[in-house]
Formats: sequence, structure tokens, C-alpha cells
Amino acid sequence: MAEVKKENWLKRAWGSVCRYFRELKSELKKVVWSTPKQVAKNTLIVIACVIVVGLFIWVFDFVAQALITAIINLAH
Repeated sequence: MAEVKKENWLKRAWGSVCRYFRELKSELKKVVWSTPKQVAKNTLIVIACVIVVGLFIWVFDFVAQALITAIINLAH
């Protein structure tokens, strides 16, 4: 019976690393990168959304604090 020699583990690991980077390069060629104009527009949209949500949270917190203070004052 012929003996099948296994590859060195280091050689197998190196082959896996090389294959990973080859596939990574292939996938990065498929990426459609945004233009600077699109990035600026999307950034402004995100900033506006953060401000709006922050304002809603601030208003809710203010109203909740006023209600809790009113309830505590009624209890005393």
C-alpha cells in the first residue's frame, strides 16, 4: 500500500492565507465606491437624524421630569 504524504501544516496555512487575500482582492473589485458628493450628502442626513432624535429625547426627558416633579409635589 502506497503511503500518501500530507503537506506540511505551515504550507497548508500559507496556502489558506494566500487564497483568502486572492478572494479578498476579487471581492474588492466588485465594490461600487461612493462619490465624495454622495458621502457628504449621506453624512449630512445622518447628522440631521441624530439632531432630530436627540431633540425628541430631550423633549421627552423634560416632560417626564416635569410630570415626576409634579407628582412628587402633589404627594407632599
